[in-house]
Amino acid sequence: RLKIFVPITILAFLVLVPVNWTNDTLEGLKVEHSDIDKLSISNIPFGSKRFIAHLTMAYVFTFWTCYVLLREYEIVATMRLRFLASEKRRPDQFTVLVRNIPPDPDESIGELAEHFFLVNHPDHYLTHQVVYNANKLAKLVKEKKKMQNWLDYYQLKYERNTSKRPTVKTGFLGCFGSKVDAVEHCASEIERIEKEEAEEREKIVKDPKLVVPAAFVSFRTRWGAAVCAQTQQTSNPTVWLTEWAPEPRDVYWDNLSIPIVHLTVRRLIIAVAFFFLNFFYVIPIAFVQSLANIEGIEKAVPFLKPIIEMPTIKSFIQGFLPGIALKIFLILLPSILMFMSKVEGLTSVSSLERRSASKYYIFLFFNVFLASIIAGSALEQLQTYLHQSANQIPRTIGVAIPMKATFFITYVMVDGWAGVAGEILRLKPLVIFHLKNFFLVKTEKDRDEAMDPGSIGFDSNEPQIQLYFLLGLVYAVVTPFLLPFILVFYVLAYVVYRHQIINVYNQEYESAAAFWPSVHGRIITALIVSQLLFLGLLSTKGAGQSTPVLLVLPVVTFYFHKYCKNRYEPAFVEYPLQEAMRKDTLERAREPGFDLKTYLASAYIHPVFKGGDDDEKFSMMDEAEADQVLVATKRQSRRNTPVPSRHNGSEAPSLPEIVNDQRL
Repeated sequence: RLKIFVPITILAFLVLVPVNWTNDTLEGLKVEHSDIDKLSISNIPFGSKRFIAHLTMAYVFTFWTCYVLLREYEIVATMRLRFLASEKRRPDQFTVLVRNIPPDPDESIGELAEHFFLVNHPDHYLTHQVVYNANKLAKLVKEKKKMQNWLDYYQLKYERNTSKRPTVKTGFLGCFGSKVDAVEHCASEIERIEKEEAEEREKIVKDPKLVVPAAFVSFRTRWGAAVCAQTQQTSNPTVWLTEWAPEPRDVYWDNLSIPIVHLTVRRLIIAVAFFFLNFFYVIPIAFVQSLANIEGIEKAVPFLKPIIEMPTIKSFIQGFLPGIALKIFLILLPSILMFMSKVEGLTSVSSLERRSASKYYIFLFFNVFLASIIAGSALEQLQTYLHQSANQIPRTIGVAIPMKATFFITYVMVDGWAGVAGEILRLKPLVIFHLKNFFLVKTEKDRDEAMDPGSIGFDSNEPQIQLYFLLGLVYAVVTPFLLPFILVFYVLAYVVYRHQIINVYNQEYESAAAFWPSVHGRIITALIVSQLLFLGLLSTKGAGQSTPVLLVLPVVTFYFHKYCKNRYEPAFVEYPLQEAMRKDTLERAREPGFDLKTYLASAYIHPVFKGGDDDEKFSMMDEAEADQVLVATKRQSRRNTPVPSRHNGSEAPSLPEIVNDQRL
């Protein structure tokens, strides 16, 4: 992003700012404006030949952005392939997730899967692990863990003061019911849960109805897994669906039990819900924009007029209050979108974050960018619209849209600059830790969990950064004064987030840059939107003859995207058979006696079965595997960045995904 915006900012200030500044159009139109607006395209006279400079810069900015994107796509794709070629053995390199296994009255799901792959992949099939609907068991395990924590707490409390046994009430939230001995109560509850857990484990193993029509199928070679994952297995394309298995700690186990026939209905419901969420969020967005209108506030609350008219208060309301209010409205949105993505039934944490990021970006585009421009312009210029002829309104809108740059400057400062500062200070996690420490922490284990820094949060951070990219491209030609603010944000974000990723956050999974095609697509979308908005803007400024020239830009940009998609995206979706064979050959030469079946036997067992007392198929994974180090860190307290996923409790190593989620 710095490679794109540094040259664009320099060119815009050298060429466009002088062209815009040396006019007095806004004074003649008598619309609400500030000194910043004089640096925008709104200050160019109607039908002026000076628009040639803006037209030329639109071409320059487009071709420079496409050139940098092409170079970056090539670099990222090369680095991904090099990373995949150089990494060590991983379970998901040999494993495929098979879904929608057709029922057979004579065979179980496990027997059916084994027979199918022995027949159709006789030289490469190795083993398989069926998927159980263990959601109820997972709840029991979680409940037992919670009760064990309470038991540890009360035992420590009793050890500190042996003269008094701790007590607890058995009613709702421990506030009602009869009072009993806390230690004995927790011990009896743990014993009860353990019995239910053992019964549920036995029920899962014996009841065929709790076996999901899906399985993790492992192969003797990477080549065999690649062929299976990337081909159609039968003449019926709706059964025996294969895709690359996520790495073990990336699996979102709760969604594996969802029947695949339900997924289409679920996604339709979520699509409708997401549409209405976007639609109804326009109301608070419009309210936020009204905060920038001093007259509107004074009419709503006239008794506050003396306070509002104070210079400091007035500047704060017009400058920072809209950005702060908008940020508050968006606080809960990432959690809502992540919940919606989980309902859709995606089977990996990485795909959940990718889908949630896509929804968040769409939401920001419509409700922050477009709604702020349309609603804000209408509110600010309403008085002007009411006192002019109808044929002058489009021209006034064309002037007003660039003037929303003032709002976006404050938004970048409040959301971007302050967000980066908050990221390095980590005030929110600090406050949350102290609240947990005061109300929830009972043992050292609780304290360690409360201090967990978590992961980077791709689903919320990346779309916000992409929004600034959209603002930069849209306003680069229209109002160049916005560019330095975005440039400062990207410089700060690069320094801060690089440090946080290396030294603070835990790595929840390894994607091997699989998110890049989505990021590239959103940048292309931002580029085309900026071109179309500029085209519409010039049509209101008496430069309609430039339309044929500008129409070339979105067409060229679209075909550039198609070229990048065809040339580089396969490296992010498929695994080259040549590369798979090369790695297989090298491993056979270096470790001819390696027992791959034992290595893979327990990789894809549901976490609730690990560490139990069941038979060997529910044994723990190899501890040596969990000790592998992928990313070194400067933190002395934790040398391994990868840690168990909070979603599944797996202790599998950090493994890159070779993935399928681009198809979703």
